[in-house]
Amino acid sequence: MAWRFALMIDPADPGTTVTDFSDTFTELDPAAPALTVGELSTQRGDGIFESIGVVDGHAQEVTAHLERLAHSAQLCDLPEPNLVQWRAAVDLAAAQCGPGEAVIKLILSRGVEHGPAPTAWVTAAEATDFARVRADGIRVVTLDRGYALDVPARAPWLLLGAKTLSYAVNMAALREARRRGADDAIFLTSDGFVLEAPTASLILRRGDTFVTPAPNAGILHGTTQLSLFEFLESEGFRVAYDTIPTGDLATADAAWLVSSVRLAAPIVAIDDVPMAQDATLTASMNAYLLSPRD
Repeated sequence: MAWRFALMIDPADPGTTVTDFSDTFTELDPAAPALTVGELSTQRGDGIFESIGVVDGHAQEVTAHLERLAHSAQLCDLPEPNLVQWRAAVDLAAAQCGPGEAVIKLILSRGVEHGPAPTAWVTAAEATDFARVRADGIRVVTLDRGYALDVPARAPWLLLGAKTLSYAVNMAALREARRRGADDAIFLTSDGFVLEAPTASLILRRGDTFVTPAPNAGILHGTTQLSLFEFLESEGFRVAYDTIPTGDLATADAAWLVSSVRLAAPIVAIDDVPMAQDATLTASMNAYLLSPRD
């Protein structure tokens, strides 16, 4: 990954009336050290983040990403982010991205143990080339997430609906998927319901209806999924949120994993069972997702 930009943020109070935040930003050499050894984001993964896709210098779905950042902060008892300040930081980062695809990451950490808190920064880097994946699709396996559907409601301290920096489980799931000869994974609850992928949302097609697992079981509500549902509705399709039994995966007419940078990746097989493809629809999805969206 080629880093293009890094910016430290001195977090502003959300109620401030300041409109110029330039004196709260410190631009850094993206290849140089920037965090202290006491930083809790690296010691404990104690923080939150967002990844924003950028196309030809335009940061996509910024409002939805900032709203989700604020939601994650609330769930994690982190200070409420000043979203006007964060948007200004995103604009600075996007201006450094140039043509092609890139990714901006927003990070808000609890800070330094027994020291300054919180810590906040923004980075921009070139995105991985996902053209082949968008066209040819991915193979996925199903993996037990290890908890029942009602656990997030019974144990909110597990932070299952927050986008935290604690991604060790997600990365382990991707490694396990590759050990099984697949590209990605779909998490299942221990009592037999479909959740999401480690770094993406799942969309299934049933006839003319597109459905995604309801985001009330610790599922991260995907910004790309939300945007894609708007597109599908505009094309005359129906969209829905549902509690999806594991068995419904095998009966779906088609399926996609969608995320901010990879965009819409059609699933060609689930647990080695082939899935039907609609290359024309997938291409139109990705054409929409590559168009400027706020």
